[in-house]
Amino acid sequence: MKISILGTGNLGSSIASGLLEKNMITQLFLTKKNLSTLYKWEKVPEIKITTNNVNAVKNSDIIIICVQPSQFENIANEIKDYLTDRHTIISTITGLSIKKIEKFFGAKTNVIRAMPNTAISIGKSTTCICNNKYGKYKIELAESIFNSLGETFIINENDMQAATVLCASGIAFWMRLIRSTAQGGVQLGFESNKSLKMSISTALGAVSLLMNNKSHPEQEIDRVTTPSGCTIKGLIEMEHHGLSSALISGLSSSFEKINQISSK
Repeated sequence: MKISILGTGNLGSSIASGLLEKNMITQLFLTKKNLSTLYKWEKVPEIKITTNNVNAVKNSDIIIICVQPSQFENIANEIKDYLTDRHTIISTITGLSIKKIEKFFGAKTNVIRAMPNTAISIGKSTTCICNNKYGKYKIELAESIFNSLGETFIINENDMQAATVLCASGIAFWMRLIRSTAQGGVQLGFESNKSLKMSISTALGAVSLLMNNKSHPEQEIDRVTTPSGCTIKGLIEMEHHGLSSALISGLSSSFEKINQISSK
């Protein structure tokens, strides 16, 4: 596949790494105003780095737009006259609706909205995608791209903001939880490096149990708690300090913020 990533920042670089790792490309254009962070790709035969968005579009079939919301209008005006029926637009721009994309590229453009997370760089992304009327003919193509880079969920566009909070921002939320358990391990007497490794390993084990057993978290919690034991004592203390409500409130706060961004 011939793919362009327009605006190759952190997310764009993660996508590029995943595509390269999974051999999903015949040619990949990476664009950015300042190329200094992209020089690491210079010696990869399949990859071209450039500041020229138009040239990248002309030589690609799939255009992944990874710029900030405030940058979209400029880049859309730059490339819109060079889009053809063969092009598929995949936008990862937070809060940018399909309707707004169609305003610049036309309603007959193949448009996919995608929200991956940074785990895409290691092929472990949770990516949610949706499409416009014409994009439905390309949804399987987009799904195959992102399935090779993790797990993909096709959702309604109305749910995209919530998906962004749960799956993309969610990476940061889980990192904070792991960091907190690691710090707790230091409090209990472990060296910080060892405590972090133990916390990561335990988190991975918890996830693996849910996936392998196809169980609900409460079922797995019941298996490790005993009457008057240390686990239930710790869980009650965490809930007393609002662990679950804090997480839910954090998700809700992020959801309110992304809705504000989308309404602009």
